[in-house]
Amino acid sequence: MTETPKSEKLSSFSDKVTKDNIRPLWDVLSTLVTPEPKSRCEAALWKYNEVRPLLMEAGGLLTAKEAERRVLILENPGIPGESKITTSLYAGIQLVLPGEIAPAHKHSQSAFRFVLEGGDGAYTAVNGEKAYMEVGDLILTPSGTWHDHGNESDNPVIWLDGLDIPIVQFFDASFMEHHTEDEHPHVKSDGDSLARYGSGMLPMDYEAEMPTSPVIKYPYSRTKQILNKMKETKDWDPCHGLKLMYVNPSDGKSAMPTLGAYMQLLPAGFITSSYRSTDATIYSVVEGNGKTKIGDKILEWGPKDTFVVPSWHHHQHIADSECVLFSFSDRPVQKALGLWREDRGNR
Repeated sequence: MTETPKSEKLSSFSDKVTKDNIRPLWDVLSTLVTPEPKSRCEAALWKYNEVRPLLMEAGGLLTAKEAERRVLILENPGIPGESKITTSLYAGIQLVLPGEIAPAHKHSQSAFRFVLEGGDGAYTAVNGEKAYMEVGDLILTPSGTWHDHGNESDNPVIWLDGLDIPIVQFFDASFMEHHTEDEHPHVKSDGDSLARYGSGMLPMDYEAEMPTSPVIKYPYSRTKQILNKMKETKDWDPCHGLKLMYVNPSDGKSAMPTLGAYMQLLPAGFITSSYRSTDATIYSVVEGNGKTKIGDKILEWGPKDTFVVPSWHHHQHIADSECVLFSFSDRPVQKALGLWREDRGNR
């Protein structure tokens, strides 16, 4: 009698135990523990001149209040249908039209708003501070903070939303609450938190209540001033040009514990050295034109465009003119867990 081959026995065994919600590790070990990161995400680019008309069309279909948040999600083409731009992060483009209010709510997810278009009367209010928005400003809406958006101007305001939704989903830790009114009471004026906490001084009795920056708005006017001053030294990092991190002024760490936010400047003609890191990174172009080579793919970008570099993908930025790039990633989480790694070409 011919003995059944071992491979058939193993296959039969796997089929049998799987019915009992059990799986043999040897069937899946190579996909669970890989020699290097194997991201499902792809390099992708969203051109602002293509996204904006769709957003304005949505603006004619429903109000900000009806939608609660009128946003077009930027979905990574490698993971369609998951509402993610990377496996750990969410990004979307939000529109608030003149006279509208996006109602107040709060949630477990940490978020930021990076302004792409508008201002001059548009605002985000966070825990009572009414922060007026200008292009290039970064506004934080930390976990558990009441926030609403409004537009007192005559023009649309559009911004990039970044949230840690997939991280919170991973932990099954999502909570959300709607305020009884459209607006949480606005009791602090624009710039209050920046004056209190972001000028190299802190109130004598200040004690951090959570590991998030107490500063609500980081104005682009200040950020650009810092970049312009630093570029005088011409001390360019070969992989990043000039790159700054938005920090919590009370401890010098990332402004939010799950979302790292950065701003960098590349001089005209600068080509960065090949670089990769374990944190997939989302970029928003503030100023200038250029391109990014990611593996064999080349993404050509200009102001207000958004693009993503997946985890552990070699990439280079090429600045056709002087460029300013905003970016964000999950680097603070990876560093806290001891997982973050970079490759600057010196393997």
